[in-house]
Amino acid sequence: MTNLTYYIICGVLAVAVLVGIAMMSKVKTAAAGNLLSACALAVAILVVLWRGALLSSIGLWVSMILGLGMGALLAYRVKMIQMPQMVALLNGLGGAASALVAIVSLMTEGSLIGAFAIITAVLALVIGMVTLSGSLVAAGKLAKLLPQRPVVLPAHALWIAITLILSLAMVVLATVLGRPIVLIVSIAASLLFGVFFSIRVGGADMPITISLLNSLSGVAGAIAGMAIDEVLLVAVGGIVGASGLLLTQIMCKAMNRGLMDILLGKTSVAAKPADAPAEAPVEEAPAEEAAEEAPQIDAAEVLRNAKNVIFVPGYGMALAQAQSNVKELADKLEARGAQVRYAIHPVAGRMPGHMNVLLCEVDVSYDQLYEMNDINDDFASCDLVIIVGANDVVNPAAGFAEGTPIYGMPVLKAADAPVVIVCNFDLKPGYAGVPNPLYTAKNAVLMLGDAQETVTSLSAMLD
Repeated sequence: MTNLTYYIICGVLAVAVLVGIAMMSKVKTAAAGNLLSACALAVAILVVLWRGALLSSIGLWVSMILGLGMGALLAYRVKMIQMPQMVALLNGLGGAASALVAIVSLMTEGSLIGAFAIITAVLALVIGMVTLSGSLVAAGKLAKLLPQRPVVLPAHALWIAITLILSLAMVVLATVLGRPIVLIVSIAASLLFGVFFSIRVGGADMPITISLLNSLSGVAGAIAGMAIDEVLLVAVGGIVGASGLLLTQIMCKAMNRGLMDILLGKTSVAAKPADAPAEAPVEEAPAEEAAEEAPQIDAAEVLRNAKNVIFVPGYGMALAQAQSNVKELADKLEARGAQVRYAIHPVAGRMPGHMNVLLCEVDVSYDQLYEMNDINDDFASCDLVIIVGANDVVNPAAGFAEGTPIYGMPVLKAADAPVVIVCNFDLKPGYAGVPNPLYTAKNAVLMLGDAQETVTSLSAMLD
């Protein structure tokens, strides 16, 4: 295969991946886009093996078959509720793969020619290891194996600075120091840096963290491609890195937060909420007391008469696996002539698009899913809002509770609706740790408990 032919094939495959990603931005074509990108990457692997005359390598084929089998098994066995931590692990594996390429290249004499190749290999190693350890911590937090709250260690900022400086120093001094020293220090410092920066990120910022780690896995791959002079790896890694970074910026904007503030832990450490307006106190009331003092709104009557209903799904719906119950309730409302829509906050759940995936799993129509900016002005004019396991993304305190993690964050204006039925497990604050004044609002009806049971009880009111 000539270089020109190879570059043309690389260009075609890169365009196919880009088209697939573009298709993923639209709900109706997302599945086809994902399949297109996956097929393009599969062809890319075969092309690289063909060009390197490695198609006859039994060891490589065995490795690929084992990897394919493991991936298929995970796809079959991992539940939708476990998908956020699964995505985090996959990001980590991407970083680890790039780091391994760099390690093998650095350990093989004559494989890297010139200062540029050596420096980029060490840089790929550092970014890959940061992605690996950061992703493992993120997955541990999401799986509740690690504390979900921000963890701040003694002299945390100092340790971050030391590990970051050591990692960067190894990149700069890669051509001067011996490779064993560079490898040992780079691996240790970058792994520790990944742990230190990710462990102090709280649950409220986890979707952004996962998106950033996804971007880093692509960046690591692109730089590894530069080190070994593999243009296809550079192209695909660059696409993943750029798309992940764009998504990270979009989510930061949606939460009204700066990326550096998140990475430095400034938004994750809960502070005492500022005093709220008199009509919307932020003090948290016990569940029983709040339920007793809540205004006596006839939920059954509201449900039967509602003609414009908006559902707000959140992570609690995912935990309870209540999406099928929500769909059943929505079907009954539509059978009575009601318009049903779903308001999706950009960071609802624990990864980008988490709620969309869960709702599409139970065949909710794509046309019924609305992003925050497209539906926020409609809450005041609808008849009923049904919140299922959402907290921070509908918390009105974001507008006045200065010094808290959600202050200034755009939220769904569910509180503006005439009646809001809250199907949450309890009245505890969400991941951000900020009490929600919506729970004590006069227009709220509290349905506390497991979402499957509470949503099913609402459905029974329509029988």
